[in-house]
Amino acid sequence: MKSNRNSATLAGIFYIIAAVAAMTGRILYGTILTDPEYIIKGTAHESQVLWGAFFEILTAFAVIGTPVALYPVLRKYNETMAVASVAFRMLEATMIIVGILSLLTIVTLSHGFASEVNPDTASYILTGKALLAFQNWTFAFGPNIALGPSTFMIGLMLYKSKLVPRTISIMGIVGGPLILACGVLVMFGEFPQTSLWGGLLAIPVFLYEMSLAIRLLSRGFNNNDVEVLTVMR
Repeated sequence: MKSNRNSATLAGIFYIIAAVAAMTGRILYGTILTDPEYIIKGTAHESQVLWGAFFEILTAFAVIGTPVALYPVLRKYNETMAVASVAFRMLEATMIIVGILSLLTIVTLSHGFASEVNPDTASYILTGKALLAFQNWTFAFGPNIALGPSTFMIGLMLYKSKLVPRTISIMGIVGGPLILACGVLVMFGEFPQTSLWGGLLAIPVFLYEMSLAIRLLSRGFNNNDVEVLTVMR
């Protein structure tokens, strides 16, 4: 069916955009994320941070776009899971947007610091650190904790419906709980988000999303299964 092929192509594009935009945004954010005193050092890297925010906005839109694009097909197999997958990715996108706002607030406050005659440096630094800590928590809750359930449910639906090769869907079934566990372990202070363990636990989800994107863009869904209208149980 042409509509299913269009859904597959659109979802594949969104997966690619989300991955590329997320990595680009984090790279551009490098200065503000690694320097807790950025807020008092002027706005030399402001344009870089603003471009980082732009790419993060693209990430948020693409994050919502992937399950929305898949929904018309997946709802034939389990409408409840299909709706839930959209809801969790919307939660993830919300966390991303909130994180963007916290960093943009630091940029705004850096202007305020530069314009004051006798600014309270300690207060500005403390505020900057608080906003940066807040952003770090949104990163843990969005692309980890909220992403996990959605990845698992989509992977499970793809596995049971045989819409894509099962090796791909299994990576989603495994990767979802792992990235969720990563976020929980970060929350309990077992290791930082940007650490070896954090990276290792994120690899299965990354491989799943990229493999799924390539499959959807190149071949779409398995044609012999998309007509099945039996609801998964």
